[in-house]
Amino acid sequence: MGASGWDYVVAYQADLNAALQELQRRVFAEGDYWWVRGEIGKPAAAYENRPRTQQELFADEWVQESGTHSILDMERVLDDGEEPGYCTVQAVTAAEALRCAGTEVLTREHLPAIEGLAERRWFGRCAILHDALGTPTEIYFWGFSGD
Repeated sequence: MGASGWDYVVAYQADLNAALQELQRRVFAEGDYWWVRGEIGKPAAAYENRPRTQQELFADEWVQESGTHSILDMERVLDDGEEPGYCTVQAVTAAEALRCAGTEVLTREHLPAIEGLAERRWFGRCAILHDALGTPTEIYFWGFSGD
């Protein structure tokens, strides 16, 4: 099947891991992911017999191998300076934002400029987005996962 790209925008909160966990709960509850026991192209929401907990979902060896092609495949947001790894999300640094978008204060208008920062499979990125006054308002999560 190959990896799939995914992206989400959520309300800003200072704790990026808490934002990730809330997003994962929402995506799971809505069935907005690919379930390996279903058909390609159909979301898990299309199946009455889909797993009822994330623990049940990831207990399936096929899911462990193929993923969900969604934010559910990510485990945590890395701390500053921590090396990116499999199933992790790395926040866009000020230097990356400046290099890619010409500013450290990103807005939705800068998304096309930073999207290339998520270039590896089984890895995600996140960026804090600001309003016109420079106030953080949203978090953008994006990446690639699944096989």
